Amino acid sequence: MEFEVVMPRLGSEMTEGSVARWLKQEGERVEKGEPLMEIETEKAVVSVESMASGVLTKILVADPEAVIPVGQIIGIIETA
Repeated sequence: MEFEVVMPRLGSEMTEGSVARWLKQEGERVEKGEPLMEIETEKAVVSVESMASGVLTKILVADPEAVIPVGQIIGIIETA
């Protein structure tokens, strides 16, 4: 089963952000609650934990210059 990793809303006024850095690479196992990526907002760079356990099968946004709206899919974790 696939779990869609989306750009999280890190604050009430946040509408977009950038993936500053993925802490896991495609093919690596990730556990729920483990740091998965760092998101850059207008105010800070924040480490974001994985919401699912499995294998990070696809990184859809790797460019740290890309501005992504909240809720857009940025990666896929295979959970089964």
